[in-house]
Amino acid sequence: MARARRSLKVVVGLTAVLVSVGSASGQELEPRAYSPSPSGTTFVVVSATRSGGGVFTDASAPLTDVDAEVGILGLAAGHTFPLFGKSAMVLGVVPVTWGQATGQIGEDRREASRRGLADPRVRLSVILSGSPPVSAEAFAVRKRGPIVGASLTVVMPIGQYDSTKLVNLGSNRWSFKPEIGISVPAGRWTFDGYAGVWWFTDNDSYFPGASHRHQDAVVAIQGHVSYTLGRRAWIAANATWYAGGEMRVNGMKAADPYRNSRLGATWAMPLGTRQSLKVAYSAGAATRVGANFKTISGAWQIVIF
Repeated sequence: MARARRSLKVVVGLTAVLVSVGSASGQELEPRAYSPSPSGTTFVVVSATRSGGGVFTDASAPLTDVDAEVGILGLAAGHTFPLFGKSAMVLGVVPVTWGQATGQIGEDRREASRRGLADPRVRLSVILSGSPPVSAEAFAVRKRGPIVGASLTVVMPIGQYDSTKLVNLGSNRWSFKPEIGISVPAGRWTFDGYAGVWWFTDNDSYFPGASHRHQDAVVAIQGHVSYTLGRRAWIAANATWYAGGEMRVNGMKAADPYRNSRLGATWAMPLGTRQSLKVAYSAGAATRVGANFKTISGAWQIVIF
C-alpha cells in the first residue's frame, strides 16, 4: 500500500512534463514546465507530433508558398535530483522525423521528402525558490506556493543534414536557450510565465554546400493559464510570442526577423498510478515570417522508479 501511495504521488508531481521536439525556435508551448516533482524519480516519455501547413523554419531558403506535412516520434528520458540544495531535472529527447514538403523556387514547383533523425536536445531545469528537493512522501503533503525556476536547453547538431539540399531534418549548428520562469498557483488555477532567448552558432556548410549562414538571437515569451480538474487531470490555454532571428548568408541579408505568435491548448490526465497522457494543439495566431502551421501532439509518460 505504501508503495502504491508513493507511485501515485510521483505521477502527481510529474504530469507537468511535456516533451517538445519541434525544431523551430520560440514555438514551444509548455504549460507547467517548472512544476515541482519528487526528488530521485526517473521516467520515460514517448510522444507523437503531426504538423501541417507552412512547416518550414528556415526562412533564409529561397522557397515560397511552402506546404508540408511533418510527423515526429520522440523518445525522452528524465530524472529529478537535488542540485546544490535545489530541485533539478534533466530531460533528454531524441526525435525521429518524416514528412513531405512542396514549395516554389522561382517559377518551378518542387517537392521533397525526408525521413530520419532530427537534432536531439537536452534540458536542465532548476527550481530556484518555492520547492526544495524532497521525497515522494514529503512532496505529497507540501503546500503549494509561487515558484521561480530557470533552465538551459541545448540542441545538438546530430540530426540528418546534407549541405547540398535546401530541406534538412538537422540544422548543422548548436542552439542554446537559457530561460527563466515563474509559476503562481491560486486554488485550482495555475498561472505560468517564461522568458528565454535562443542563441545559435553559425552553419559553415549551408546550401549549396559551402555557404556561411548566421542567425541572430530569438527572444521567446510564453504565458499559460491552467485549471486542475478532478483525479489529477488538468487543462491549459497557452500562448507564445517570439521575435528576432534575422538571417544572413555569406554576409547578405537572407530573411527578415521573426515577429510571430501562437496559441494552443493542452489536456493532461493520469493513467493509473505510474502513467499519464497529454494531448496538445497549437496554431499560428500572427505570422510575419514562416511558421504558419498547425500542430497536434500526444505524449505518454511512465514512471520507472
